[in-house]
Amino acid sequence: MPRVLFICSRNRLRSPTAEQVFSAAPGIETDSAGLAPDADCPLSADQIEWADIICVMEKRHRTQLAQRFKRHLAGKKVVCLDIPDNYQFMQPELVALLEKRVPGHLR
Repeated sequence: MPRVLFICSRNRLRSPTAEQVFSAAPGIETDSAGLAPDADCPLSADQIEWADIICVMEKRHRTQLAQRFKRHLAGKKVVCLDIPDNYQFMQPELVALLEKRVPGHLR
């Protein structure tokens, strides 16, 4: 059962939407976090250790992740979904984009 961690900036809109959308998928465990110090759920090394697949929303998130947690990323699949920060929580367009871009990376 893959464990998927979704990461955005503040864990308020994109990553919690992704967590909620895919938490109902059979055979997948999900979690979400943010890279900003004021994130609702700031990213921890424990979350990275837990995850098999890490989905970041933007390229800058992948860069920040590598800079701050490099030693924890060994053997982890890190995927950039290229989803900009211009959506609201559970906005239908965001859900549709996630449903299009995420499933191919869950294998």
